[in-house]
Amino acid sequence: MFKYDLVVIGSGVGGSSAAYQCREEGMTVAVIDKKPFGGTCALRGCDPKKVLAGVAALMDQNRRMKGLGITEGSRIDWEELMAFKRTFTDKVPQSRVDAFENAGIDTYHGKATFLSKNEVLVNGRKLTFDRLLIATGAKPAPLYFTGEEHLSTSEDFLELPHLPKKLVFVGGGFISFECAHIAAQAGSEVHILQGNDQALEHFDQELVKFLVKRSEELGIRVHFNAAPFLIEKKEDHYEVYADQDGENIIFTCDQVFHGAGRIPDIEDLDLEKGRVEFTRDGIAVNEYLQSISNHRVYAAGDVSATKGYPLTPVAAKESMVAAENIYLGDGRKVKYGLMPSVVFTEPKLAIIGLTEESAVKKGYDVSVHRMETKNWYTYRRTNEPYAMVKTVVNKKTGKLLGVHILGGNADDMINYFALIMNFDLPYDEVREMIFAYPTSASDLSYLLK
Repeated sequence: MFKYDLVVIGSGVGGSSAAYQCREEGMTVAVIDKKPFGGTCALRGCDPKKVLAGVAALMDQNRRMKGLGITEGSRIDWEELMAFKRTFTDKVPQSRVDAFENAGIDTYHGKATFLSKNEVLVNGRKLTFDRLLIATGAKPAPLYFTGEEHLSTSEDFLELPHLPKKLVFVGGGFISFECAHIAAQAGSEVHILQGNDQALEHFDQELVKFLVKRSEELGIRVHFNAAPFLIEKKEDHYEVYADQDGENIIFTCDQVFHGAGRIPDIEDLDLEKGRVEFTRDGIAVNEYLQSISNHRVYAAGDVSATKGYPLTPVAAKESMVAAENIYLGDGRKVKYGLMPSVVFTEPKLAIIGLTEESAVKKGYDVSVHRMETKNWYTYRRTNEPYAMVKTVVNKKTGKLLGVHILGGNADDMINYFALIMNFDLPYDEVREMIFAYPTSASDLSYLLK
């Protein structure tokens, strides 16, 4: 039997931040992961995806500038791109293990299951703990239709040795749109099947419609009210059957991908044996990220049922707060603030705060400002066909409730608004600031109405 002050299940940012912090405080720490060490973001998510999305964005800009100083002729070499991507991911697992061990943290590569409220089993070894942090992240949600076992995942997409000629994505969320744009820029035929009439449901739907329009101009077919109910594997292809407004339609493709949402990855943990309560949203925790049913257990990241978004920076923040509560005693709460989110398509789509609809539902009297910015210098110089900023303002206070951006620099712009809104910076002072010009930031003074 091995006894630790802290056992962490999960080696991504949600687990590793706490592991290092607690070890620095002199605690004995072990980290367990059933997958290669490093977590979703570094190995199977945002980091490798951004490498691919960056190349796709270069291709999009190259094509937009045809006849404006650029001669068309470049193409994406998928095999070369994947080799480049692997320069970011291949060394991560061993480097993470080495870093843990150099810090005096024990590592276990295997599936962890609870034996009791203070014991877990991994690779036949019983580990006893004083505190345990669950940071196992999320996994694709079950879709409950015949043939769903034929669905590939976003992880599979990011490891494709060769890009299929024809792809179908089930679901109209982040994963589908981001991967679809990458594949389309690389020359594939792409279809997205969305079960209702709204894609990217948490984003401003006016801007989503422009993104859908641009996606279709790039050759991506977005099918609304198309609910898959069957996938059949044939000798050399797949057939996806969907119900679209009462009519059965069939899509033939080389590979089908799951892009219809993710759920907390808790199924293998035997939480009942650990007396750890959970809901469909994840581990049930209090405001200190502590299990409501087992005071020894904490949870952080996508696996925890908190108000934090399923985003890497949120997981890191929750992990650090959980660590402080573990070694100092409960008392610290996560200050989430307003969390920005970005869809890395081309153009990019970003949000912080409330949409117009959600603000009205919350009882705010709002004014909405729409600014089509494609003819502004920032966007016209790279011939962007769609660019827009939409702000939702509280009429009573004049303060921003939400900001929504569509454009090639939306990822940078939304972070400026995150600073302004979270720190309640006076708009007059921001407008008076002298920013480097011409840059995205120099547009801020015109956007703060």
